[in-house]
Amino acid sequence: MMKPILAVLACLTVQTTWAQESDSLTIRRMADEVLTHSTAYGNLRVLTKQIGGRLAGSPQMVKAEKWGADVLKAAGADKVFTQQCMVPHWVRGEKEQARIISRRRDFVPPLNIIALGNSVGTGSKGVTAPVLEVSSFDELEARKNEVKGKIVFYNYPFNPKFIKTFHSYGDAVKFRSQGPSRAAKYGALAIIVRSMSHSMDNHPHTGSTRYNDSFPKIAAVAIGLKDAERLSKRIVNDPTMQVFLRTTCQMLPDTIGHNVIGELRGSEFPDEYITVGAHLDSWDNCEGAHDDGAGVVQSVEILRAYKAMGLRPKRTLRVVLFANEENGVRGGAKYAELAKENNEKHVFALESDAGGFTPRGFIMEMTAAQRAKVKSWTPLMLPYGLYDFDEVGSGVDITPLGRAFGIPMAELSPDSQRYFDIHHAASDVFESVNKRELEMGAIGMGALIYLVDKYGL
Repeated sequence: MMKPILAVLACLTVQTTWAQESDSLTIRRMADEVLTHSTAYGNLRVLTKQIGGRLAGSPQMVKAEKWGADVLKAAGADKVFTQQCMVPHWVRGEKEQARIISRRRDFVPPLNIIALGNSVGTGSKGVTAPVLEVSSFDELEARKNEVKGKIVFYNYPFNPKFIKTFHSYGDAVKFRSQGPSRAAKYGALAIIVRSMSHSMDNHPHTGSTRYNDSFPKIAAVAIGLKDAERLSKRIVNDPTMQVFLRTTCQMLPDTIGHNVIGELRGSEFPDEYITVGAHLDSWDNCEGAHDDGAGVVQSVEILRAYKAMGLRPKRTLRVVLFANEENGVRGGAKYAELAKENNEKHVFALESDAGGFTPRGFIMEMTAAQRAKVKSWTPLMLPYGLYDFDEVGSGVDITPLGRAFGIPMAELSPDSQRYFDIHHAASDVFESVNKRELEMGAIGMGALIYLVDKYGL
């Protein structure tokens, strides 16, 4: 009885080895195609230098949508279409002003600030008030009787102990999102928040804030890290000091935006969908190169490489350039809503929204068995520097789809050490992206899609 069993096992071993060798060769072909013929870097140059920052509702958003449709057609998509969705229309207005006002006669340079996305303005005359510095919400609560009539300064540094800097961001971002309303509750006139960064420069980092309608809406700005330290020291040494703030931002009525979608039709299961994508919008104070121009061009590059190789997926591959991730996630929500309405069958979703730096692996939201299957492909991924598959999570834009359909999701996980130096700051420009790193990310994403499409999860 043992001989037939041994023969079957031997046959399965041979088949598995052959399959792995075949997959390895396919992924190698994909890598060669991307590393020698990629259009990702050139596409990124056009997106960042000719269009630039593309905040939802802006004229640049409209230009970026047209650009997205054009590059998907050029990549060889079988079908390109858009999905209309209403997006918020926040306008920054004039350049923000902030300065220290003091009885001292020493020269005090202006403070480098930027309004937070969705913030109200101060009004044309600005706000002048003493500053109350706090390092936590607990301290704010303990000193709530001191808040009225002041500008609250949330001076909470990034925690340097986290190895993955996204954890530092997750720890600190509550002051940006919740800070204005929690201070307004006790009568604050405005807030200043230390930028969500551990950079060594003085660029302020914007990002969206949210208001609690139970409290007044007050102006909210972020401050560069060097000026955060300067302001903190001045508060201690000059107790009569005040700060003048002036912002003219405002929220206009919602306007029309679009998801831009390109499809490569599946050969066996064309009515089953694998989604890969990134968000097309960015903040207006930068070129949006890493956030998320890199993810956009990587996603398009996967479709282009498939087409150039003559590699036809079994399931329909959808490249989605999502509208309005930065201050509303309206595009991701609309994509999931329409997928439900159309009774579509979705099996997997992948996003790139963590920068164009060297890829290390994927964060994933899926069952333990599905994660184990992905980790079984490590020998195929390791030659391309991908080894980290343990962290739980997914991309913001694909989360509505994943939750609606209960499907596995993943997000490319690049090395994060430099990402928050430039995140939502003026330094997020084309020149900060390395061509080789960008292409390696596209290879990793393409490899994962190939394996999921072939073997399922």
